[in-house]
Amino acid sequence: MKKYFALKAVFTLIAGVALVSCGGGGNDYSSTSRGTGWDVTGKNGGFELNTKYKEQETGPGLVFVEGGTFTMGRVKDDPMHDWNNTPNQQHVQSFYIDETEVTNGMYLEMLDWIKGVFPPEDEEYRNIYNGAVPDTLVWRNRLGFNEEMTKNYLRHPAYQNYPVVGVTWIQAVEFSEWRTDRVNELILNQEGFTSKDALANQEAGSTFSTETYLNAPTLAYGGDDEKTRGGKRSESLEKRKTQKAAKQGDGGGEASGLYVTRKDGIILPGYRLPTEAEWEYAALAEVSQREYNAYRGRKKYPWDGQYTRSGKRQTRGDHMANFKQGDGDYGGIAGWSDDGADITAEVMTYEPNDFGVYDMAGNVSEWVADVYRPIVDDEFNDFNYYRGNQYTKNKIGADGMIAVVEADSIVYDTLSNGKTIARALPGEIQQVEVDENETYLRTNFDRSDNRDFRDGDRRSSKYFDNSDQLADNKRMYDSPLHTVESDSLGTLDRQYDQENTRTTLIDNEVRVIKGGSWRDRAYWLDPASRRFYPQDMAKDDLGFRCAMSRVGSKSKKNKRPRN
Repeated sequence: MKKYFALKAVFTLIAGVALVSCGGGGNDYSSTSRGTGWDVTGKNGGFELNTKYKEQETGPGLVFVEGGTFTMGRVKDDPMHDWNNTPNQQHVQSFYIDETEVTNGMYLEMLDWIKGVFPPEDEEYRNIYNGAVPDTLVWRNRLGFNEEMTKNYLRHPAYQNYPVVGVTWIQAVEFSEWRTDRVNELILNQEGFTSKDALANQEAGSTFSTETYLNAPTLAYGGDDEKTRGGKRSESLEKRKTQKAAKQGDGGGEASGLYVTRKDGIILPGYRLPTEAEWEYAALAEVSQREYNAYRGRKKYPWDGQYTRSGKRQTRGDHMANFKQGDGDYGGIAGWSDDGADITAEVMTYEPNDFGVYDMAGNVSEWVADVYRPIVDDEFNDFNYYRGNQYTKNKIGADGMIAVVEADSIVYDTLSNGKTIARALPGEIQQVEVDENETYLRTNFDRSDNRDFRDGDRRSSKYFDNSDQLADNKRMYDSPLHTVESDSLGTLDRQYDQENTRTTLIDNEVRVIKGGSWRDRAYWLDPASRRFYPQDMAKDDLGFRCAMSRVGSKSKKNKRPRN
């Protein structure tokens, strides 16, 4: 009898396994299509999906932040009654954010790469390196002695783990793009898709770009196919496909599917600056305030409590951040009560918030992606709020191929402060504005540049008319219009706007900065605080951190109710 039940159990188990493997279990659709029933593993040379994909890997330096709803804007202690951060309810999708601010050491890694690939001694590439170097003169003060900071803060090893400063918003964006390419380039190399020497001996015309690889892989690395698919994994795959093609009698022609695509799930989404909503959500870290589907209270700082010193028994009295505590007081009295930093502090000096993110108050203020406007337009959108969308598309050349920036055709822009920067580096895809082919009869967007949508464009102006643009004297934000042009010899022609009727400094070139810095009073440590600064200027108390979008599931773990 026991033997009978044992055999029955084994038979039932085998039958169950067979049923699941055939797709009959109801939950396993990995090997066959739910739409057609056809095989989607690619084993028979047909359509292929990554059936073993689990979830997005966490990129270097990042921590996961599960999205949700929160109250964006100042909710406590607003003595200034500043109307630019009125509370509004927003929902943010899950994303990743840097555990710390970008450090001098991290930024120097990019400068070293640029110097090696685009040597500044070469006149053709000099502006690439010069355009990436932080402005170390931000430390100078006409009535202060800070020359040693000017010389040492960026490059001395004593400061390598301190947040980088003197970086413009534009430079922060360029660093994010560079970081994306280096991370994905390393992933492809470690996975065995690119050759061993692909990471070394790179030249100006043969650098790796993530978007170029995904959209036109034969143009990656300057068209060097030995690098692009010279790894052991690619060679093995090519050999198998060629042998299979030969057996099928088609002459063993060119093997296909040898490049990694988005559907393989190997390449990570791009590093970028966080949006204002993401930054504020990550800084608040209200997970400690949650009780089921409600918050028990409102937080004033990234940490719990109403004070800037720790109330925990083990660390009672310790500072939670470095900030200006009063006139001439940037750290307190030397000794135990001091916050340990008179300027910036080494990252991870203070405790992280409940998301595990460091220095979301104090140290340095941080650039975020958004264009500044006094009001967050939550009536139009309350999901992943962001102002600053400029939609572009890949440029297609006369030959019908994607147009890639060449080493001898770099386009430079001259900023309002006279600094010259490269619009795109060699190897990257040239971008153009979207046109009527993308916008015609759409209801969700109708133009390429949406920075002033509903707040500064002609539709939102009292002078609304049918013209494409408002005249200078009818702009809602009539900020100064300074111009800087460079002639063929590099001589700058600076035209300073001397109009005396200007009423604001707000325009589409100013970006939101968040978080208090070592120069700020405690008032600015509130994550809801917001200010603006020109995107092509820098300060000694302003840095940045990167973020990355989460693709796939909202959560990284199963949900269960709290007892």
